[in-house]
Amino acid sequence: MAPEPPLTAAEKAKVALLTARMCKRTLAGEHVHLGDLQRKVDRILDDATKRAENNAR
Repeated sequence: MAPEPPLTAAEKAKVALLTARMCKRTLAGEHVHLGDLQRKVDRILDDATKRAENNAR
């Protein structure tokens, strides 16, 4: 697994909020769909990775 890219404070807050929402949905039951929230977290991490690569050049 690749190391996590450096996140800004806003990105950390968004990921924390989305993680809390995933936990809340998980409490509702095992068969609750989390894919939409997971895609949002993945998109934030992808954007941070791209930003880190551009800054490294």
